Parts: sequence; structure tokens; C-alpha cells
Amino acid sequence: MKLNDRNLRPTSRLLMALPIAALAFSLAACGGPGRPSAGDVSEGLGQVFEDQGMGDIVTDDVADCFAEKLVDSDLSDETLRYIANGEDKQANEDDKALTTKIITDNLQECAG
Repeated sequence: MKLNDRNLRPTSRLLMALPIAALAFSLAACGGPGRPSAGDVSEGLGQVFEDQGMGDIVTDDVADCFAEKLVDSDLSDETLRYIANGEDKQANEDDKALTTKIITDNLQECAG
């Protein structure tokens, strides 16, 4: 069997494409480099509240409301990706303060 045999080409091309496909899939799964959607942020926010023992208090509607406020704010895409991934983490101190302010300012509207 030769290395340039036509029967080997499709297999070798497929094997070379797998890492690229895996990378593209992983980026798509975590929201990629762009701004996460309110739906993604809501799911992650629900996970954050669940991890903090407040999953039974914070309904999907409450998480949706907070997520819309967070996505519509000046929060960095990086911080929104953390939240969308279910992490209680912010990119920097300014984002931490802004996240707290958004939640506090909208508590009555979203959870009231």
C-alpha cells in the first residue's frame, strides 16, 4: 500500500479534520467568542443559583429576567460567558460591581 493511495486520502483527511471539528463544537457549546444569548446566560445563572442552594427560590422566569438585564448591560462578553457556563465569576472588579448592581437594581422587577 502506498502513502499516496487514493483509498487512504478520505480517511486521512477525516482524521485531520477531527481536531478542527472538535474545536468548533467546543466553541459553539460555550457560546464561542461572541456575546452569549440571554437564554444561555439564564441557564448558567440558574446553575449558579442552584450551586448556592437557591435553586428552589429562583425560578426560570426570574433567571430569564436577570439574564436579559445582564446581556443588555455593559458587562463584558467574558463575564457573560462565565455566567453562561454556570460560573459565579467576573472578568474584573468593574464587572463584579456592575453584576451586583444589575441584580440589586432589578431585584424588585425580576423577583418581586
